[in-house]
Amino acid sequence: MKLGKHARAGRLAAGVAGLALVLTAVGAVVGGEGEVPAVPAAATGTAAGQGVRALQAHLREQPKDAGAWAALGSAYVEEARVSGDAARYPQAEKALARSLELRPDDNADAIAGRAALAAARHDFPGALRAADGALAVNAYSERALAVRIDALVELGRYADALAAAKLADARRPGIPVFTRFAYVRELRGETEEARRVLELALDSAARRADVAYTSTALGQLAWSQGDYTEALRRCGLALKAEPGNPEAGECRARALAGKGDLKGAIKEFDDLVGRYPLPGRLVALGELYEATGQPEHAREQYAVVETYTGLARAGGVNPDLDTALAAADHGDRAAALRAARAEWQRRRTVHTEDALAWALHRSGESKEALAHAKLATATGYRNAAFLFHRGMIERAVGDTAGARASLSLALELNPGFSPLGSRDARRALDALEGS
Repeated sequence: MKLGKHARAGRLAAGVAGLALVLTAVGAVVGGEGEVPAVPAAATGTAAGQGVRALQAHLREQPKDAGAWAALGSAYVEEARVSGDAARYPQAEKALARSLELRPDDNADAIAGRAALAAARHDFPGALRAADGALAVNAYSERALAVRIDALVELGRYADALAAAKLADARRPGIPVFTRFAYVRELRGETEEARRVLELALDSAARRADVAYTSTALGQLAWSQGDYTEALRRCGLALKAEPGNPEAGECRARALAGKGDLKGAIKEFDDLVGRYPLPGRLVALGELYEATGQPEHAREQYAVVETYTGLARAGGVNPDLDTALAAADHGDRAAALRAARAEWQRRRTVHTEDALAWALHRSGESKEALAHAKLATATGYRNAAFLFHRGMIERAVGDTAGARASLSLALELNPGFSPLGSRDARRALDALEGS
């Protein structure tokens, strides 16, 4: 779909303006002790933003309510997760500190909030310590149990994460635990079990937000396995439950692209990045523009990713993994490799192995990349992008049989995993067959 010049400029300006709002807010996070910060107008339309407003109103009347300060801190973390507004993280930090000042003992909610904040900033060792601290106060803290699973997953400790998920399920069964249990199963290649657990989560969902969350998770899982019709159905149900849900919108856009409706996918992503310009969405839109012969508009999206990186760091977030793959394909390859190496040194997960493998390959170091690509696929995780990366690396080092197997499996699993990656995988396979 070729948007008019003014429409494109408006969308790009909206994304940049949203990021600029974040930068402005970072400079004016929270006023004096006990003051309640305002929510920028752009954030108030989200469910998380509405929850923040309600807590702020309550705290203006009851400024010494430690529980409300803890809830506000956690709400800021959730709002940032949805919107990408990194300015929320310093606000969350101050709100949680205020809660602990008011109630330094027996305050599991604030400690669990700090665990969630550390995880959101990609400080996973810190998240694990804080989650354990919260559980020492309240062994049944749902947030702490959930964040503990997240931290173990993001540290690459998958066996420990599965044990943590089982423990959490025994103590506080519910949607936060079910969805994390499903993801641990998915990382182990147990896709059907992951789907079963998510179905149980959906069956237990009562709130619209929970229906949207679990339906989106089922849609994302369907998309990852190449079932785009099912993905559209699931994400459509999510959007019916919670109109405007950005994760459901992204799921719908990716499913449309998978079905070959690139114009429809561009329209969906274009609207989405105007409101929530996160790196994965910007890259997806850029690649769709490239695939439809609009390289200049693609470059505009990749430029906004670089802006996001700086803003994320200003909010205390480590964005290395988020941006390494984008830079490897669409930016500074040397910077991508530095970021991927730095993140790999901090933690060893399938995602950091894949990011380092691809950054090495794109920098001409395919022999070193191969070991990391193999580790990225070693758990059985069925991820077409990982298989594509491995296949291209195998081809580069002369492993023709391995390249054929990996690329064929990637396209069999999820033939529309990426408009550019899928195209390159098919071209590489054709070249291999020709040789």
